[in-house]
Parts: sequence; C-alpha cells; structure tokens
Amino acid sequence: MSTPTLKQNALHEGTRILGVGAYRPSVIVSNDDVCQWIDSSDEWIRKRTGIVTRHRAPHDVSVVDMAVAAGSEAIEKAGIAPGQLGAVIVSTVTHPYATPSAAALIAERIGASPAPAYDVSAACAGYCYGIAQADALVRAGTADYVLVIGAEKLSDVIDNHERTISFLLGDGAGAVVIGPAEEPGIGPSVWGSDGSKWDTIGMTHSQLEIRDFSEQSMKNGTDLDDLDLAALGEAQANLWPTLRQDGQTVFRWAVWEMAKVAKQALEAAGIEAADLGAFVPHQANMRIIDELAKQLKLPESVIVARDIADAGNTSAASIPLATHRLLAENPELSGKLSLQIGFGAGLVFGAQVVRLP
Repeated sequence: MSTPTLKQNALHEGTRILGVGAYRPSVIVSNDDVCQWIDSSDEWIRKRTGIVTRHRAPHDVSVVDMAVAAGSEAIEKAGIAPGQLGAVIVSTVTHPYATPSAAALIAERIGASPAPAYDVSAACAGYCYGIAQADALVRAGTADYVLVIGAEKLSDVIDNHERTISFLLGDGAGAVVIGPAEEPGIGPSVWGSDGSKWDTIGMTHSQLEIRDFSEQSMKNGTDLDDLDLAALGEAQANLWPTLRQDGQTVFRWAVWEMAKVAKQALEAAGIEAADLGAFVPHQANMRIIDELAKQLKLPESVIVARDIADAGNTSAASIPLATHRLLAENPELSGKLSLQIGFGAGLVFGAQVVRLP
C-alpha cells in the first residue's frame, strides 16, 4: 500500500507591509506634570531622555480599544477586508488578563474572526517579533494577510513616584498589515534574547516583594491554621505590580549590543546604511537613538524616527507609531527601505529591514 501524498499550502515568494495604523491617546502628560510626582525638572528629563510629552490613555480606554483603532486603520490602508486576515498577532505586556488573550477579542471586534489570534509577550521587541512571524506565515502560505499590532497601556503598571522608568513611559497602539508581494519587502529577521540580564527590567511592588504568581501561590498555600486572613486580604489589596529597571545596564546594553544587531540586519538584507530611507529604532531614549544612528554611520539622507519626544516610550507600540508618523510627515518615504529594531525586557531584541508602504 502506497503512502498518501500530503498537500501543502501554496507559497508566497515575497511579503511586504501594505498599510500602517496608529492610535494615540487623548491625555498628554508634560514633563512639568511628571515633576509633581518625582524630584526632577523639565530640563533634566529633556537632556537625559529627549522626552517632552507622553500620551496616557483615560481609565475607560483599554489596550484592546487602542489596538482595535490602530488595527482598523491599518486594514483600511492595506485595502483589504477584515475577513481576509489569516492571523492576528498582538504584541503587548499590558493586557490585564493572563488569559484569554487580547488578540482573540481584537480579532472579533475588527471583524476578523475566525482567524487565529494570539498575544506575543516580548516587551519592546514584541512588534519586531510579530513581523518575523507574520512574514513567515505569509511566505509559507499559512495566511495571505496578517495583522500585527503593538499596543500598550503602560500607565496601568506605572508607579508615578518611581524614578527609574515611570517618567519615560506612554500609552498607544500601532499596527501593520503584512501581505504577499512580487518582490521581497521584508528582510531576514535578526532576533534573539539575553537571559543573563533577565532581571534588568521587570516588575516590583511598592509594599510587598512578591515578584510573580508562583511566589504568591506559595504564600496562599500556608496552613490555614497559621494564616492571618485579614492581613493577607490587606496585603493583596496593596499588591499591584509596577515597572522598574536598572537604567545604566539597559543603556549600555542597548547602545553597544543593539548596534551590532542593527548591522547584522543590514547585512542579512544585503544592503548598506546608505541604501536606507529611514531608521526606526525602538523609542526608548533619544540618547540611545542618536548613538545607534552614529554607530551605524547613517548618512544625512536617512530620516531617523524620533517620535519619543512627543510620545514617550510606548514599548511594543513604539516602532509602528513612529513609522506611522514618519510616513505622515514624509510621504516621499513611501516605497523606500527602513531599518527597524526593537529591544527590551528579557532582555530581548529583534530587527529587520522593511520596505515602507
């Protein structure tokens, strides 16, 4: 008896970004506003980070709301119907539920069901991770079109009095649709992680040093005869995870190690820095952005995204938000090549060269 022959999906030789969408929350927080909570100044924040303002979402606007708005714009600009999406990938670390995913609800709200939908937790590299996966899905023929969204409501996990990271962060969402192309429009992804610095950026608590669900579970598993239920209830009421970082370690790693990754992405794509139209790094810190541009020896013709000045650090949303603004302000970039690189908690990183829509 012969072995049956399996069918395979039809392949797409190339992929590219077809449309970009964005959502920027209505509340704008200035440096002077921030200095009500920390002992700092507008001058110090601008000098150290390049940030002038950041957007924060009102309490009744969720990560899902922002993602739906950005995703809907990307779909419209791509010129496809939501039902044509073969997958929805949402990069976020601020969806408030461990399960179910934000992506499944977003897919339903934009009209993409029953497309497969899932979340990616890769912090500030999450969008580039999503692009790598979308590129592979389309080229393999698993999906014709994939929606990739980076969405964060970082204000939900900020202690405004914390000095290492809180003043940097903003909220927002950015999205792209990836689809087939006659010529390659997404270069090979250079991505990875450095778990030796896993704890450099993470979560903490203002009153309890409970770091994760397993630690809380051990405390909850205490013999009931010895447990002060009233005290535990009060402790849990005060338990709220907030972000913190070792800023100097992150800065050094981002400047020196990510320049190497960016160069690898250029080499993998078979181009040189002078071939670029734009450089869109994760909007972490203006000093990091400027140093990366310097190390890459970018010519003056390359437009460098500096969305951080107005938007702050929006983690997984920062690259698509910055790309959206670049295209709006510089329409001549349409069709040109852009090097994008994300890096953050984990520590994780991802980079690729893409052709702008």
